[in-house]
Amino acid sequence: MQDTLNQEGSPLPASVRTVAVDGKTVYLIGTAHVSRQSVEDVRRTVAAVNPEAICVELCPARHKAIVQRDAWKQMNIFKVIRERKAVFLLAQLIMTAFYRKIGEQLGVEPGAEMVEGVRQAERLGAVLVLADRDIDVTLKRVWGHLNFWNRLKLMFHLLAGLFIGADIDGDAIEELKDRDQLENVLKSFSEAFPEIKHRLLDERDLYLAQKIREAPGQTIAAVVGAAHVPGIEREIGESHQLEPLTQVPPKSPVGAALKWIIPGIIVALLFAGFVRDGTQHSMESIRIWFLVNGTLSALGAALALAHPLAILSAFLGAPLTSLNPLIAAGWVAGLVQAWVKKPTVQDLEQLPNAVVSVKGFWMNPVSRILLVVVLANVGSSLGTFIAGVWIARRTFPG
Repeated sequence: MQDTLNQEGSPLPASVRTVAVDGKTVYLIGTAHVSRQSVEDVRRTVAAVNPEAICVELCPARHKAIVQRDAWKQMNIFKVIRERKAVFLLAQLIMTAFYRKIGEQLGVEPGAEMVEGVRQAERLGAVLVLADRDIDVTLKRVWGHLNFWNRLKLMFHLLAGLFIGADIDGDAIEELKDRDQLENVLKSFSEAFPEIKHRLLDERDLYLAQKIREAPGQTIAAVVGAAHVPGIEREIGESHQLEPLTQVPPKSPVGAALKWIIPGIIVALLFAGFVRDGTQHSMESIRIWFLVNGTLSALGAALALAHPLAILSAFLGAPLTSLNPLIAAGWVAGLVQAWVKKPTVQDLEQLPNAVVSVKGFWMNPVSRILLVVVLANVGSSLGTFIAGVWIARRTFPG
């Protein structure tokens, strides 16, 4: 594999890296996802090299979301909750909100450079290659390799991101395309969440490299985020198996066992308290379990501005669902919220724009349901830990 930088005076933009592999010439266009310059870079590169195939950093689902702006209308929020996808959808909405905040400030539609790549493929009659891994697979692989506490930590980071302003100018966005800047950002991120960085960036570098390598034709243009360019350059010379990168991680046997072990421990503690100290002690422990677990779950639902019935369902359901691994308090509260405040087609249409602001995120019925599910579950999880420790200390003091 031969790797060359653009020479001075080349018609190609400075963001383009040229790679020769298997008799093909690949032009990697490193972009920022909210940048007018990136859109122009795509247009100029395609005009200069006239590629037979154009690869874009999109999966079929994200491509559909771009070309079918009304795709949100088709979402079934009840199905999302039942299939346990609320966390993944919420994470996607938060990331969308971040880019839309910046895009609105700069007057650029997030992902405009990918749209331009699709448009140029249609204009030229070039083969369009959707080169990215399915977003659901990526999120499930990220989530599946995190332990309980890192999952909580990630959710708090994501929710905190809603409150961070997007006061970033165009020059700052363009600086993000500089490799050193990106490596500094990713280094800090990997220290906090090394597993996320590996699943979100490193694995997708391999996936993108292989899909670009397999693209038809002798001249290929690839529109990818600047953060992926170094990894793709490094990996594109080798053939990679994609199947291992698309497998959703099986549930950990330890995690699956804990779902049953923790309720078993709670029940055993209640029984031990009854044997050691009698009915009154046991009833007090049960009262602690119900109040702590129910209150924290209800508080989570209340923070999401849930309907009073949804808050009540979280309060009543959490102490019971925490003892049943097959159901969660957030699912109950979310389904009640969706039943009481069933989203309309208009709510679904407005969802992408609503999530740009914190107020919109909380006020849109669809995103509010997702918040109810997630925050009620977080509250119930904390309640299980706090109440469990409290009961254990009462039962076996000292």
